[in-house]
Amino acid sequence: MKFEGSSIIVTGAGSGIGAAIARHAAAKGAKVCVCDLDGDKARAVADEIGGLAIVCDVRDETQIKSMITEASEAHGDIDIYVSNAGLGKGDPDHAASQSDAHWELNWQVHVMSHVYAARALLPGMIERKSGHLVNVASAAGLLNQIGDAAYSATKHAAVSFAESLAITHGADGIGASVVCPQYVATPLLGMSDADASKQASLLTADDVATAVIDGVEAGRFLILSHPEVQTYAVHRAKDHDRWVAGMQMLRAKAMDTFGGIQVENFYKLM
Repeated sequence: MKFEGSSIIVTGAGSGIGAAIARHAAAKGAKVCVCDLDGDKARAVADEIGGLAIVCDVRDETQIKSMITEASEAHGDIDIYVSNAGLGKGDPDHAASQSDAHWELNWQVHVMSHVYAARALLPGMIERKSGHLVNVASAAGLLNQIGDAAYSATKHAAVSFAESLAITHGADGIGASVVCPQYVATPLLGMSDADASKQASLLTADDVATAVIDGVEAGRFLILSHPEVQTYAVHRAKDHDRWVAGMQMLRAKAMDTFGGIQVENFYKLM
């Protein structure tokens, strides 16, 4: 799948990784729909790249369907859909301490938003025998994010759903990719590009966007901006008990170093 001349939607594109993907896609010659819950941020990015801004709450299937219809009317049938919107808050105490409402929010944003988009787009893509669905998950979807059980569980589900898309619809001419970055200097972690220059394990949103563009054009399923995540995932698969013990040690190191579990600090230990 090539970006030049394609019609693309990027959710959560008002800032961070989503905005970077939108900019890179536009630079490649794509017609970009910038979707975000924050209309001002979406319009700012869209104005910058000559794209279309649409406000959408990805938890709402009706809004996703309406957004896809509006983008299709403006730019033609959707060729590439990047389901990128996400959130992260962390556990207030033990691993089950977050509220039901928080777990439901993670489920809706990290899993059902991908399902709603695929449900709306797949019939047309199957008929055309073309299209590419990109689900932005996280390294936590292959491993685990210490201190954020809801995030980790739903990102695992996002990876699994992307696998189902690839397995079921590869024969239909439809591509599917899952993006699993590790630590990225974005507003989600309260950081900017300047922070990334201080730590090798902390990438910029542009770094991730470059990996996404290259991965989609190459037809890759698993897109890793941090290649070392593949090594960690192999270690996990080979000896799960040993991997869990290592993660327990990493958690203890975080407790000793920072006096608690703050998700935004873990990149400093890598």
